[in-house]
Amino acid sequence: MTALSTEPPGTAALLVNSRGEYLLHLRDANKPWICDPGTWSIPGGDREGTESCRQAVERELYEETGLRVPVEPLTVVDTHGPDGGQSRIQVYVGAWEGDAGALPCPEGIMFRWFDAETTAWLTMCPWTAEVIALHRRSAPVPAPRPAAKPPRVGGSRARLNVLGVHLHLQREDGRILLGLRHPDVAFAGRTWHFLAGHCETEGALACLIREAGEEAGLTIRPEDVELVHTVHMLDENENENENGDGLPRLGLVFRARTWSGTPEVREPDKCLEWAWFDPSRLPEPIVPYTRLAIDGILGGRLYSEMGW
Repeated sequence: MTALSTEPPGTAALLVNSRGEYLLHLRDANKPWICDPGTWSIPGGDREGTESCRQAVERELYEETGLRVPVEPLTVVDTHGPDGGQSRIQVYVGAWEGDAGALPCPEGIMFRWFDAETTAWLTMCPWTAEVIALHRRSAPVPAPRPAAKPPRVGGSRARLNVLGVHLHLQREDGRILLGLRHPDVAFAGRTWHFLAGHCETEGALACLIREAGEEAGLTIRPEDVELVHTVHMLDENENENENGDGLPRLGLVFRARTWSGTPEVREPDKCLEWAWFDPSRLPEPIVPYTRLAIDGILGGRLYSEMGW
């Protein structure tokens, strides 16, 4: 017989930043089955199945905030559920420096940062106020870590991804076609890159075939094309949207087994020349994810990530 866990059934995570502020969650006031409705509290929830408290708090934190933050045990508190029954909560503590207002909030109303003095004026969940008071007495404020990126928000916060197609042409002698981009283009001027383009109102194959004709005068049939690599990348300096935020890019690299025509510069404002290169001696400078994709293709890998 498997022994029952003696860990508390509930878990919660107290996140604090380098300014000594606490990440609080405003609970929904109109759902009577929620513990302490209408109060400011911290994210958390009950263990499920055979979960440990640590597994439960990591899952709950991700589900409620989209964050994966290292946490350590802080204390165990007693609380009362919506039915009046008593329960216990294992509380963990972790450090995070991000924008509370940008977090997804699939449960409750909002997330906000508050310093300890301000919490005295809020309608606080009683045990959360107890936890904050304990933390102030027993734990130092974490030092800021400017060199480290805060964990990237996930969960339900959707972001647009730019979809690009890339043509991988390889001759019988093994050499690969690359183009030297014009110095005045917005992305990667004077840098070697695949023949590539962004999808418009069209499928990826239609975009690839169109770009091959427009940029290099090549004719490719869809039945002669296969997907050989995908790169999912993030560069905050590229693909900025109207808010100045970098957009993620999904690059589909297709190999054409056969084609018609000889590469020629059809768009001189975008490309200076086409040339064939030994994949073991690629030219410099080359777009980093182009090199990553070529290495992946040579290594038989179908997927790579960069910048996350």
